[in-house]
Amino acid sequence: MLKVGFIGWRGMVGSVLMERMNAEKDFNGYEALFFTTSNVGGRGPDVGLEIPPLKDAHDLSLLSAMDILVTCQGGDYTTKVYPELRKKGWKGYWLDSASTLRLEKDSIIVLDPVNRHVIDEGLKSGMKTYVGGNCTVSLMLMALSGLYSRGLVEWISSMTYQAASGAGANQMRELISQTAVLGLSAKPLLENPASTALEIDALITRELRKPSFPQEFFGAPLAASLFPWIDRLMESGQTREEWKGHVESNKILGAKTPIPVDGICVRVGAMRCHSQGLTIKLNKDVPLGDLTEIIGNGNPWVKVVPNDKESTLKHLTPAAVSGTLTVPVGRIRKMIMGPTYLAGFTCGDQLLWGAAEPIRRILNIVIEHLS
Repeated sequence: MLKVGFIGWRGMVGSVLMERMNAEKDFNGYEALFFTTSNVGGRGPDVGLEIPPLKDAHDLSLLSAMDILVTCQGGDYTTKVYPELRKKGWKGYWLDSASTLRLEKDSIIVLDPVNRHVIDEGLKSGMKTYVGGNCTVSLMLMALSGLYSRGLVEWISSMTYQAASGAGANQMRELISQTAVLGLSAKPLLENPASTALEIDALITRELRKPSFPQEFFGAPLAASLFPWIDRLMESGQTREEWKGHVESNKILGAKTPIPVDGICVRVGAMRCHSQGLTIKLNKDVPLGDLTEIIGNGNPWVKVVPNDKESTLKHLTPAAVSGTLTVPVGRIRKMIMGPTYLAGFTCGDQLLWGAAEPIRRILNIVIEHLS
């Protein structure tokens, strides 16, 4: 029987992965072993099966006994353990949600509704390392897979609106702490019908600028604000998050001729779900009705939202999408720059298609391949 080891299953992405695997009854047909970096001998997660006590995630002998290792532990763990395992001669499959190995030549970034052909070719050729992609890139490709598969995209500018969840659990908590401080500070004015909006605004601005305002993890106020900077600066003038849009999307697609992708990445005060405003340069004029149909048929999870206010507010927001696998695409229209310029807006759950779901699905694909 196949042996599958899981590391990092208690963190944010790992917890979502466990939820999805339980919901889809994915823990059947193989022997599951759970590893830990801090609680060796402890009790593992409830997966509906009897499982052994937790094992040491740094025990190379135990790890190398696994046919497949699934890790959501993070980049530092991958950097330390992965090369040691390979040097030891381990020939198993490494499935990883961290970014560390994404751009290595012997790895494939997985997003099977978009690049199943790349995955299948990798499996046939003996590739053993499969990595989840950048959350925003994966969500963009899910939304526009129909256009990409038809070869209609000349270039894309993606202006992102990325949730706190993309930064981590501590940042999510800090966003709520910031919001709570603002709400409590403004409560007396909100309860006073005679107070003006300008008075409330002045109070909120003072709170945001106080040195005591909670910003340990973000380094700046996010509640009632935003910041157009995610990750570190690159030589190009992009942030690394913006740089990934071009590099990772083309690796996922296996593009022989790279399709330019660029834009500005912005952190906003959403808890979960990344949104993106898209400017798409098409390589030929296609009627809008045909384009809408192509986008909607891209994969089973894409949902086209009609370009009207009621539909947009109901279906095209983080509040509507959070916790679902649906990837809505709306505000689809031709732009005044010309008939080959298409506008759109999409939103998707950063913790599902942006993180856990591709890992869950590649695990099943690898198991099927080995059967």
